[in-house]
Amino acid sequence: MSSNVPAWLGPALTNPHSGHAKLTVAKLADEKTFARAGFKLSSPAFANGEELDPCFTADEEDAVAPPLEWSAPPPGAQEVVVLVEDADTNGDALTCHWAVWGLPGQKGMLLEGEVPPRVGKNSKRNSEWLLPAPPQDDDAHQYIFQIFALDLPLTLMPGVDSAELIKSMEGHVVAAAVLTGTYKREEGDGDWEEDESLD
Repeated sequence: MSSNVPAWLGPALTNPHSGHAKLTVAKLADEKTFARAGFKLSSPAFANGEELDPCFTADEEDAVAPPLEWSAPPPGAQEVVVLVEDADTNGDALTCHWAVWGLPGQKGMLLEGEVPPRVGKNSKRNSEWLLPAPPQDDDAHQYIFQIFALDLPLTLMPGVDSAELIKSMEGHVVAAAVLTGTYKREEGDGDWEEDESLD
């Protein structure tokens, strides 16, 4: 395990490496808040560490965001935030694939393809699920679905930059959890080359 990845986070990750140290959860959560009170994120579409189905990626034309489910956060949670980042992004900053907030501070779910109440800009400056499209020559990328329970409701307007969302969360995380989905490009699909530099 990379020495840069917090000791409390490493066991929850698949093959931890230095890219995981750049995750938002590594910066905003800590040993006390991570998986606090059994807070957990899961998906009916893939298990932790499993590959994402192409229907959630740039390899399918009508792809959508995968479904997610989470357990009840600790008492006092006012809002739930979901962030998805590519831990294998080249460069200093990780690619943000999804920035979602405005979810009630309770047990909940997002259905496959559901449009959340508030979505911020991803790394391509779109307020939507950024389809994973790693370079074909790359090993499978790890997409880290991160969930945060906050002690206050955010007042951000939809469409803000993910960096602004993250800044507004600082000091307000009462619980956090992660879920990893992996993806490697299918051979022979070259229709999405414009996305490869980001992912």
